[in-house]
Amino acid sequence: MKEYIQTIESEFKKNGNPTIALDQKAYMRGQFEFFGLKATQRREIQKPFFIKEFLPKKGELHQIVKILWEKPQRDFQHFGQELTLKYVKQFEKEDIELFEFMVIHKSWWDTIDFIATKLIGEYFKMYPEQRDIYIKKWLASNHIWLQRSCLLFQLKYKEKLDPVFLSYVINSLTGTQEFFINKAIGWVLREYSRTNPEWVVEFTNKTELSRLSRKEALRLIKKN
Repeated sequence: MKEYIQTIESEFKKNGNPTIALDQKAYMRGQFEFFGLKATQRREIQKPFFIKEFLPKKGELHQIVKILWEKPQRDFQHFGQELTLKYVKQFEKEDIELFEFMVIHKSWWDTIDFIATKLIGEYFKMYPEQRDIYIKKWLASNHIWLQRSCLLFQLKYKEKLDPVFLSYVINSLTGTQEFFINKAIGWVLREYSRTNPEWVVEFTNKTELSRLSRKEALRLIKKN
């Protein structure tokens, strides 16, 4: 495990570009350091580390991710979440604790949106009995990134999306002035309008949404 992390760190350092790193840091409002790797380049570097035969044991995943999350360069968190996705078919009930850790620590939209849609979304399909427990907890947390995750975990569900549950989540969060929550409300409604536009129109008509949420929700419908 130690060698695995040291090797990816060495590859990131070797291929980094300080000029790009400064631009990336500025784009993220100075919150994180970067090696200066563009996403396509980073993913190319990562490929050998994601080959099935070279993947660490699933039992080491929690520890590896937490080590990666402690590192200052944002590239490590991106690597960590994409590594976690490689174990999607092996998710265990207790893995929700890891996803919660990833959401709470070093939180920003670039990790939250991946974790919510690709990790938490798949997890709740596998363990539906956990959904109500954790969503209720996260909605009450006053943590905007946990709350955003409550909205976005169903983003790619399409016809499997539970509109009653989505309605419950949105109504639990309406009235906020938080941009990232209102944007996510609009985003998930807009995405669901691809599958069920009638429901989205009816819901937006009867629900008091922010201007931003409403605009985003109806963006595709108004084009048609």
